Amino acid sequence: MNNPLNKFKRISIIGAARSGVAAAKLLKKKGFEVFLSDASLPGKIDPEFVKEIETCNIGHEFGSHSSRVYDADIIVVSPGVPQNSEVITTALGKGLEVISEVEAASWFCKGKVIAITGTNGKTTTTTLIGEIFKDAGYKTFVCGNIGTAFSDIVEDTDENSIIVLETSSFQLDNIKEFKPFIAICLNITPDHLDRYDSFEKYLESKMKITDNQNSSDYFVFNYDDELVRKSVSYGINAKQSAFSLYPSVKDKTESGAFVDNFDLIYYYYMGEENIIDTQNLIIKGQHNVYNAMASVISARIFGIEKEYIRKTLENFKGVEHRLEFVRDINGIKFYNDSKATNVNSVWYALKGFNEPLVLILGGKDKGNDYSQIENEVKEHVKHIIAIGESKEKVYNYFKDILPVTMAENMNDAVNTAASAAAKNEVVLLSPACASFDMFDNYEHRGREFKKIVNSL
Repeated sequence: MNNPLNKFKRISIIGAARSGVAAAKLLKKKGFEVFLSDASLPGKIDPEFVKEIETCNIGHEFGSHSSRVYDADIIVVSPGVPQNSEVITTALGKGLEVISEVEAASWFCKGKVIAITGTNGKTTTTTLIGEIFKDAGYKTFVCGNIGTAFSDIVEDTDENSIIVLETSSFQLDNIKEFKPFIAICLNITPDHLDRYDSFEKYLESKMKITDNQNSSDYFVFNYDDELVRKSVSYGINAKQSAFSLYPSVKDKTESGAFVDNFDLIYYYYMGEENIIDTQNLIIKGQHNVYNAMASVISARIFGIEKEYIRKTLENFKGVEHRLEFVRDINGIKFYNDSKATNVNSVWYALKGFNEPLVLILGGKDKGNDYSQIENEVKEHVKHIIAIGESKEKVYNYFKDILPVTMAENMNDAVNTAASAAAKNEVVLLSPACASFDMFDNYEHRGREFKKIVNSL
């Protein structure tokens, strides 16, 4: 976008969490009149964020959204604020344009953006791509839904920077001109149905990542995901690069990656390159092979040599809260998969173990359909510990299939799971649900789980 100050003067920001506060600070510094509004009571706002807002002298209100919000040229909305919330529908009804924090930050970004979306695997892939580019000597920023807001880093970017950006559907809902050089879609399965009217709306939000791309950009996608593959046939202008577990994919696009007898192969117009034996990946599971393929394609588009890529892949240990090994107690292994906030993510987690599992399942339900993991539960799980708001739903669904115990809190859940497990078995926290019924976020939930396990 040409200088947005020529188009907008007054900006209201809805939501005083990480991305909203980051956007407020950035836009204030850039010369806009900024007003920040959050319906949460003051005591519910992170004290550090309040301190930052006040230090930067940003006008704000907590506890409700007043009419002052609409005294603006444009609205920036945090991803935690639903599209159908009253403040957003009122703003739209008044003819105000509503954009996401990602859109606002992109106004000031000078480097090339690699944007990653998908229902599962975003954080691992974002982190892995960031590590590859850093190891290859690029000035690299890893941000977005992964933890650091896009708005926090854009001022440090230059023309040679690589920005690896994890983007959720909520962040993509309100983009207008956001245009990644590489857009990656890992997979799409039902999720966040508490926020979308239909699965089709959720799918549409994910695919918005390609809206502003042109023939100089790249769209990297999972050819094995039928929904993603079908979506590619609708008006995507970017060059397409696919990844698949099957060699036949190389007949479908001009470049991409596949697996052949455990070897991860990158293909392009000049031929094929054997990047790595997937058995040498530290991160295990089929889903992580997909994540690795998406990362390899991104690196090769930039011309990073396969030796650099292989070295990073062989040393990458994964991310916190994603099938993270915590501790072995008398032969019982404990794993933290708190980032598994949907059923499909749990499906992948269960497939990654051969040992009998005691599964801690539940939290804030997002319209979960547990039939999607019923077969895997029967095959891998010996006992379920149900927690959170959805514990009765979990109990009622699985009680006739295997033993299910309802726990009052995480401490109760961990201790009950430890008692139910035997030597050479696994206790797995993989909740399939959001964490907001009991915790601040999935990181808080995972840390609490680890703290309790380490105190056993």
